[in-house]
Amino acid sequence: MKIPKVLLPVVVFAKIAIRRAFRDRVALFFIFLFPLIFLFVFGGIFGKANNVSFKFALLNNSNSAFSKQFVNSIEQTKVFKVDITADTLPKAEEKMNRGQLDATIVLPADFGVVKNGQYPSGAAQVLYTQNNEQAGQTLTSVMQAQFQSINAKYVTSQTPFTVTSKELNTKSLSQFDYTFSGLLGFSIIGLGVFGPVNVFPELKKQGVLKRLHTTPLKVWQYFLANALSQAVIGLVSLALMFAVAISVFHLKVVGNYVELAVFLAASIIMILGIGLAIGGWAKNERQAAPLSNIVVFPMLFLSGTFFPRFLMPPWLQKVSNFLPLTPVIDGVRLMATEGKNLLQIGPQVELLAVWMVVVYMIAFRTFRWE
Repeated sequence: MKIPKVLLPVVVFAKIAIRRAFRDRVALFFIFLFPLIFLFVFGGIFGKANNVSFKFALLNNSNSAFSKQFVNSIEQTKVFKVDITADTLPKAEEKMNRGQLDATIVLPADFGVVKNGQYPSGAAQVLYTQNNEQAGQTLTSVMQAQFQSINAKYVTSQTPFTVTSKELNTKSLSQFDYTFSGLLGFSIIGLGVFGPVNVFPELKKQGVLKRLHTTPLKVWQYFLANALSQAVIGLVSLALMFAVAISVFHLKVVGNYVELAVFLAASIIMILGIGLAIGGWAKNERQAAPLSNIVVFPMLFLSGTFFPRFLMPPWLQKVSNFLPLTPVIDGVRLMATEGKNLLQIGPQVELLAVWMVVVYMIAFRTFRWE
């Protein structure tokens, strides 16, 4: 397929930019490895947020057959994680004080002993510290539920009031789902803003842009070449993040990959417009760095990059709705983890389009070749 003459410079400069990025070791680190470092850090914190478990010591002071059977059943339950090294009460208390244990379960000497020839009985005790009160109370509730099922085998009783459970046919989001979408936004910000902000002033300093200005190259051609190259590089970087999140942290992507790639490419190009506006206007690094920080940091903290926006006050949520990065993160989350398509995230797509027009209008007006 023959490339139109007017687009030939675009293709040439896009290829040059892609090759330069993949040959630059520093660029490779910040494009691919730096986002992965954040992914492993936050994934390690929030990646197993849905797996509720309690780590505790289990002190069995009883020799009854029932107590041994009960201890064995607890050790096989995924909810409970028994620390076998805390085999005495002083050791258990020391680990609780250090925050290494949530609680300690003590089975007294008469636990599980059959009295009066009827059935085994006993009262287990849950010990916890003041800062682990919630964990201790939750563990007590779990233990009570287990004992109720055991008691029903020995004593039959009628219960006037009961409760049933029903699973809804909807998927709830984990904390890692929100975190991963925010990390994608963080990576897109790094690609779109800090890349041009660091490169453009250096090109001006070296006189590269000034020499390009003497050629027939138009500003829109130069911008389009940068947009295409950044979209390709960015999609490769984000694809690597998806691969790691799926294989290591078991992220479940339920959306359409093609539509998701289209939305991510558009997001990268939109955010790139901010970088082109700042980098194209700034004469040197002293002008570019502070201005980029003023623009980027509010988006990082208010657009849901590191924590969900629903935790913010309502008035701050309304303000953050209109930030450029907000539709990017919300759109990725809705498509990747909730299975929405491009038509179903109309508000995010519309806001993304509006910001794309605005930032590129500013970029064209502020761009300087020297």
